Amino acid sequence: MHPILSSLKSIFAPSPLSQITHPLLEQHHIELWLKRDDLLHPVVSGNKWRKLKYVLDHALSIGSDTLVSMGGAYSNHLHALAYVGRELGLKTIGLVRGEPGPSLTPTLIDLQQWGMELRFVSRSDYRLLRQYRDCQALPGLQAKQYWLPEGGAQAPALQGVAEIVAELDIDYDMLCVPCGTGTTLAGLISAAPPQVSVIGFAALKNAGFLINDVAAILPQQYDTWQINLDYHFGGFASTTIELMAFIEDFERQTAIELDPVYTGKMMFGLFDLIAKQQLKPGQRIIAIHTGGLQGKRGFTC
Repeated sequence: MHPILSSLKSIFAPSPLSQITHPLLEQHHIELWLKRDDLLHPVVSGNKWRKLKYVLDHALSIGSDTLVSMGGAYSNHLHALAYVGRELGLKTIGLVRGEPGPSLTPTLIDLQQWGMELRFVSRSDYRLLRQYRDCQALPGLQAKQYWLPEGGAQAPALQGVAEIVAELDIDYDMLCVPCGTGTTLAGLISAAPPQVSVIGFAALKNAGFLINDVAAILPQQYDTWQINLDYHFGGFASTTIELMAFIEDFERQTAIELDPVYTGKMMFGLFDLIAKQQLKPGQRIIAIHTGGLQGKRGFTC
């Protein structure tokens, strides 16, 4: 690993595995654990560091000095990238979905403070950017600039995500993770023991395309995974009173904070499936807390 990146890596704390106690779990004889990747780092938490680590190593190894990527006005990915770019001494450029509002979101303010250049693009142009996957694929990319697609969805990201599985020191029957681009899900699928089921909970509406996207990024074919499409709550970054009430109740019962875009939807889905007896009793489930709590500043309970 590049020496500069190795130095940054050393400040990340190991993420603990915490058992969740809740009357519903006891009633249905389900053992639920949460891999607390939200505690990896105060800023670059959750799957963002996992996905960025080896991508950044590649960027540094080929002499890149500028990281270019894309995301929304509350993007966890851009938030992590801007911070890490500053720490590594790399320039960063963020292509932000939509027109600038009368004031910047708290996320975008952070990006600017960490030195990221913001370029707003129309929603139609933003959709076109999703076709560019390779680090040099973006049209107009200049020398020493390195392209990261939405969410950092590149093959090297799977290596970092796979390390989550290596850190799990208990036996388990199922792994669960929220899905945006599906990259974290793919990393887990590629590393999980063959007898373990892996379930992704899509945060987007009409996210059936993720099944093909995940299959395309996997190094080989696996038959132990699925994506649940039923708990998007109206679409990406959309919420309902029911979801926000669940998050508030979960936080009160467990003292663990959830975000309403990713992990909150996954946990709601898990609890709902358990209540409907769609998960077999006696299972030990590990869910991944993918961080992203900074994005919660755009919502209120």
